[in-house]
Amino acid sequence: MRKIETVSEMRSLAAATKAAGKPIALVATQGALHAGQEALIKAAAAKADFVVVSTFVNPLQFPPNEILANYPRSPESDIELCERCGAHVIFVPSADEIYPRGYSTYVTEDATSRMLCGPSRPTHFRGVTTLMAKLFNIVQPDFAFFGQKAVQRAAVVRKMAHDLGFLVEVVVVPTARETDGLAAGVRNKEFTAYQRQDAVAIHAALQRAKEMVAGGMRNPDRLIAEATHILSQKRRIRVIYVSIVDSVTMEPAREVIPDKTMLAIAAWVDEIRLIDNIVL
Repeated sequence: MRKIETVSEMRSLAAATKAAGKPIALVATQGALHAGQEALIKAAAAKADFVVVSTFVNPLQFPPNEILANYPRSPESDIELCERCGAHVIFVPSADEIYPRGYSTYVTEDATSRMLCGPSRPTHFRGVTTLMAKLFNIVQPDFAFFGQKAVQRAAVVRKMAHDLGFLVEVVVVPTARETDGLAAGVRNKEFTAYQRQDAVAIHAALQRAKEMVAGGMRNPDRLIAEATHILSQKRRIRVIYVSIVDSVTMEPAREVIPDKTMLAIAAWVDEIRLIDNIVL
């Protein structure tokens, strides 16, 4: 596996790979890789001949109340995981490589990004789309892989790619979960035992809604109320949103359509922000 730190070197290798007729898959991460990204890299390696994993902590994705310096980093173990999972390149550019002095161009998607996490993180998706547009130009991927947990991010990037004419297929991989159901995440290891007991209520709320739909419930308000009730029993949880939306457009759903409607939850567990969702 090759480690690349500059845009010019990554661009040259991508061009040579494309010229050789090899499909390229991109797994864009912020490093501190965990089981969720491991699943993405393995899926990418099964799909494409050449896999690029980027590990760039994107400053544009962090709102003012989230401290960039606090984001976990594990560069050595990231390399080991990428090698183990079949990646061909780990792309680790500096902030100056991606956003050089005088940088002032941003990409904004105004429909899909205004739902769910959009109101509470108003600059987040502009950061996502700006970085992904740059990575698409640099890496020239045929496929871009995202986890189901971050399905809104995938939806926003898919819409951006369609609108701007990027020839890349966005692939969503099922959420990797730990044994108690908690979705794999970079902050999970920071939980105390008591925080974790509360955090798993998010998965319990999603599962309960899925069970209710399987039993015939189609009323979004009833499902949201039940999920909210489960979360409200945990004193460390502060709900950001509990929403039922179309699983493609992220638009609020007036009625549950099985396999096409999604329950999405965002919540704080003390000072750690979690998102999760389930297709109903």
